Amino acid sequence: MDDLDLHLLARLRDNARAPVAELARALGLSRTTVQSRLAKLERTGVIAGYAVRLSETREAALIHAFVMLTVEPKQAAAVTAALRRMPGVRRLQSVSGPSDMIATVEAPSVSDMDTVIDEIGALRGVERTNSSIVLSTKFNR
Repeated sequence: MDDLDLHLLARLRDNARAPVAELARALGLSRTTVQSRLAKLERTGVIAGYAVRLSETREAALIHAFVMLTVEPKQAAAVTAALRRMPGVRRLQSVSGPSDMIATVEAPSVSDMDTVIDEIGALRGVERTNSSIVLSTKFNR
């Protein structure tokens, strides 16, 4: 990947539905060049797909939290599988430090968030959780 690919990916992060012609104009390239770059990025797996991004209004209506988990040794796979089945858990990451994993969670209300966090804490293999509720998002790429 070169600088041009990075700029193209940055544009796609802003709007993955942008027409190729619009991307080409913004980058000062021909439409054909942008199409071939996109095809290459898709073919090589750099771009794995295109996803739905909720409107700022919808996102703002949701409660977001980061839930840090301490997991019993040898239970990470089972905890991961259980969290994958929970629709409110948007992302799960393995981390270094005092916690083993961080789950990014969203819910439509505070009481729903409380329920999700309780469900996470009750999972077999989860020793401890520590949650941080997001107060505001300064920017999102």
